[in-house]
Amino acid sequence: MPYRPKRPCSHPGCPKLTSGRFCEEHAKQEEKRYEKYDRDPAMKKRYGKSWKQIRDRYITIHPLCEQCQKLGQVIPATEVHHIKPLSQGGGNDFSNLMSLCTSCHSEITAREGGRWKRRNYNPPGGH
Repeated sequence: MPYRPKRPCSHPGCPKLTSGRFCEEHAKQEEKRYEKYDRDPAMKKRYGKSWKQIRDRYITIHPLCEQCQKLGQVIPATEVHHIKPLSQGGGNDFSNLMSLCTSCHSEITAREGGRWKRRNYNPPGGH
């Protein structure tokens, strides 16, 4: 399957080409900026040290993307998703967690109206 061509980093003045929105250096800066200014303080509490420990344990037990596995694909998981969001009363118990690749996590988060919601987003059928 061909890859999409890389495009310039979205950080003003950065000439680096990337497959994502920002190059690796500016992606880290953007994440820090988001955490500091945009993320709700209550969310910061929910995703602290204990969450990182739970996440690491879960992804060790479930190293493959659970959505991709349903489609017969073997893709490494990079993120852990709350099936019922914490903001809606979900918890960190393993029955409420799902290991996902970045693509599946972004798709689900956008569909649910999370951080990466795009205007007029209609997820493609299947994956």
